Amino acid sequence: MSLPAFPALDENPLDTCIRLREIAPVVEVAFPGGVPAYLALTHRAAREILAGDNRTFARDPKHWPALHDGSIPEDWPLRAIVQGDHLSTKDGDDHRRLRGLVGKAFTPGRVREMEPRIQELVDSLLDDVVAAGDGVDLVPAFTEALPMAVICELFGVPEPDRARLRGWTAALLAHTTPPEEAFETQKALMAYLYGLAERKRLDPGDDLTSGLVKARDRDDRLTTDELVAVLWLMLVAGHETTVHLLGHAIAALSAHPDQLASAAAGDRWGDVVEETLRYRHSVMMTSFRFTLTDVVIADVAIPKGSAVGVVYQASGLDPERYGETADRFDIDREQGDGLGFGHGPRYCIGAPLARLESRLALASLYRRLPDLTLAIDPDDIPYSPSFFTVGPLSLPINLGAGPR
Repeated sequence: MSLPAFPALDENPLDTCIRLREIAPVVEVAFPGGVPAYLALTHRAAREILAGDNRTFARDPKHWPALHDGSIPEDWPLRAIVQGDHLSTKDGDDHRRLRGLVGKAFTPGRVREMEPRIQELVDSLLDDVVAAGDGVDLVPAFTEALPMAVICELFGVPEPDRARLRGWTAALLAHTTPPEEAFETQKALMAYLYGLAERKRLDPGDDLTSGLVKARDRDDRLTTDELVAVLWLMLVAGHETTVHLLGHAIAALSAHPDQLASAAAGDRWGDVVEETLRYRHSVMMTSFRFTLTDVVIADVAIPKGSAVGVVYQASGLDPERYGETADRFDIDREQGDGLGFGHGPRYCIGAPLARLESRLALASLYRRLPDLTLAIDPDDIPYSPSFFTVGPLSLPINLGAGPR
């Protein structure tokens, strides 16, 4: 019997995953090119897999035999992302060591120190939104611009280079990118990151890239390749997920005015962030994990050497965990053991920063434009063509009666 295709033709990937979830908590599917891998679709399955990181599951693609024995073609379009040498493909001691190098920059205390600068960026961008008037598209003007500015300032990426970085990220994560373009994109991004590290060696600044370069030069336990591996993940994932978190939140609040009124009245933007992460997670599916042994997840057997993707969007809508109202956006919902920023040893290192950025952005947007409305039917919002990270590509708005 043939495996169900993922993504399915002419079906939203989330709808596909919810349909597959009716079959089992974990389902084997055929990815583009007919490549078989598993999707974990329920809250329980996702949590069990995340808890097994570095023990039952590995992230290094060397643990996926099909990638190396000729089963998967060399020109498979997802190789560029699956085989990328970055922090998310490191395991065990290497992962802990590299994570420790950047973790100190994302402690709650360090992130709080960034709040004035983030607020300054938010206010400046909203000045431009108001000046642009009705029809302004919040994606390029706000939801993309803010996370890009924050992460690029943090890592010392010059402003003229930021549009290229955004373009490379979008191309790498889109499942519609042709194989040749995907490989060339990865090659260009890596060349840029090696060049950035070298420029910071010659002319260091007060940024995390300069700090990593100094750590490499004083400690032979960090190589240039590993330094670039950290930069790849932090610069790509460090903005992409927050871009879509903001976009999903604005779309959800526009469709649920009662929730928007409750959030504005009680300054509950932190609750909006947490519910958005559950309701429409920026990460449709994580990059693959690979089974180090035969394993049973949510009562489903997965053989050793298999690739498994955790589907955050489907697990967030799991009625077994969230009840009959799982598909409803509700900021009063008890979150408890939510997986918004993961679970276990790979819990998102940038969670404090993402929460702060998103809370400040949403609070300021709706304080400045309390009557904003979408200038597009919610059903017509275009979404990124990716089953890794997904979010609105365009959110044109009308400013409403009284911008403040």
